[in-house]
Amino acid sequence: MGARNVDAFSGADNSQGWACARGGREALFRRPMPAPARLILASASPRRRELLAGLGVAFDVVVAAVTEHEDPAAEPRTMVAHNAALKADWVAAQHPDALVLGADTTVYIDRTVLNKPRDLAEARTMLRQLAGRTHTVFTGVALRRQRDGVKVDQGVASQVTFRAFDDGVIEAYFRIVNPLDKAGAYGIQEGRELIIAGWEGSFTNIMGLPMEATKQILTPWGLVG
Repeated sequence: MGARNVDAFSGADNSQGWACARGGREALFRRPMPAPARLILASASPRRRELLAGLGVAFDVVVAAVTEHEDPAAEPRTMVAHNAALKADWVAAQHPDALVLGADTTVYIDRTVLNKPRDLAEARTMLRQLAGRTHTVFTGVALRRQRDGVKVDQGVASQVTFRAFDDGVIEAYFRIVNPLDKAGAYGIQEGRELIIAGWEGSFTNIMGLPMEATKQILTPWGLVG
């Protein structure tokens, strides 16, 4: 099968410019594989593993030995796209016959990227900054196969609005959720009634892997029914 390259971006917040596409999205649906290909998830995230398993997809997990770009001043769309591709490319080089899925997620507010906090003090600072306001969650998704040059990139954006809350709520939230392994120091799947007022766009994008986009990417390869 020849090389296939797609680079497409979509999001709930089109005003921020993450709704451009380069290359034909129709390329995703040309000449599907006759039999399911081997899939590797290039991520250590238990949330991404759980979400991908929910599609009924068989996959292996290989964690990429890379250093991700996590500059607070970075352009968030570019940063998550870079990191997702970095992870997928590294694993694909080790397993050239497999399809490799990489992803990266960040939180963006006040022209600042909020990645995983270094400690609880930084986590508290992040939640205070988010309290009572709306921010954007960006995820980049990359599919690679080195053998035949498969390269597909997607980006998804969702909006999350936080309740107004005080430090007492933050401490109660930390008793439920470990904020240190989550961008922006929070996760939407646990304890959201304490801090989250609502959201727009993909819920699973906020969790770390937009399943709508992921299913679209994987279907042509016989991986999703």
